[in-house]
Amino acid sequence: MADTNDKRVDQPTGTEFVGHEWDGIEELNTPLPRWWLWTFYATVIWGVVYVVLYPAWPLIEKGTEGVLGWSSRGELAEEMALADLARQSVYEQIAATDIEKLPASPELMQQAIAGGSAAFKVNCVQCHGAAAAGFEEYGYPNLNDDDWIWGGTLSDIEYTLVHGIRWEGSNQTRVNYMPAFEGILSDQELDSVVDHVLSLSGNGQSSAAGAELYTNNCSSCHQPAGEGSQLMGSPALNDAIWLYGDDRALIRQQILNPKHGVMPGWGERLDPVTIKMLAAYVHSRGGGEAPAETAPEEDNPESIATMADASDAPAVEGDDQP
Repeated sequence: MADTNDKRVDQPTGTEFVGHEWDGIEELNTPLPRWWLWTFYATVIWGVVYVVLYPAWPLIEKGTEGVLGWSSRGELAEEMALADLARQSVYEQIAATDIEKLPASPELMQQAIAGGSAAFKVNCVQCHGAAAAGFEEYGYPNLNDDDWIWGGTLSDIEYTLVHGIRWEGSNQTRVNYMPAFEGILSDQELDSVVDHVLSLSGNGQSSAAGAELYTNNCSSCHQPAGEGSQLMGSPALNDAIWLYGDDRALIRQQILNPKHGVMPGWGERLDPVTIKMLAAYVHSRGGGEAPAETAPEEDNPESIATMADASDAPAVEGDDQP
């Protein structure tokens, strides 16, 4: 490569050579097109104007703010405020409507379900999963079926969301405990009870001894035919829905040393409208119950069913568990 100060002119174009040569190829000092130069100058001017008008230069504590006072955070806040204002009417309608009367207004119910779906993705998927199918491995129940320990009406679900299950943060939380039968039943008796529990859902063969043991120890909470009791929070044992699994070993372990899960109460974390929308969403998953025609007196939420199962962990919906 050669470099020379001799100024020579390319005869065909009349352009000076810059003096660079590589393998016989020389570079011409061709001027930039006018349009390109003016575009470059325009971008420089635009950059200067932008620096003056908008945040641009980072300083020690904060950046320059610009004479317009614009910021991306401020714009986001304005957009969120506009979105909140657009939703305010719907929020007010949901807030003013009794939760059991939401289905009577299909459009409002759909709005509540949509809002509940968004809230579910933020607050509930960690335990119940994105599709609300739960995780049997950890005892997080499936919210898509129609098995409910504490009731599946909109108001029942709303109450559970507000106060939780065995949640120390609320003195109105739903509470039940299944006693441990370790040391109470012999191995043979335990096998007989497991056989009977499985037979209630058509998955095993019971015996007279197993039926008698179940009647004496379990039926007061789980009911004679295994239909369970929402009053006491004891799950049904006569269907194919299980929280901790239907394996004999798992059922046996649950009888010997039952698991008692906890669902946090959301009453102090979420506003009442969001909780109402969450209840509507969970109810809409496919297993929600219709309200009773005559609402019974409110049960004492602090009562403890000593023989009831604890398979609500952490959920508003329960599954079979002896």
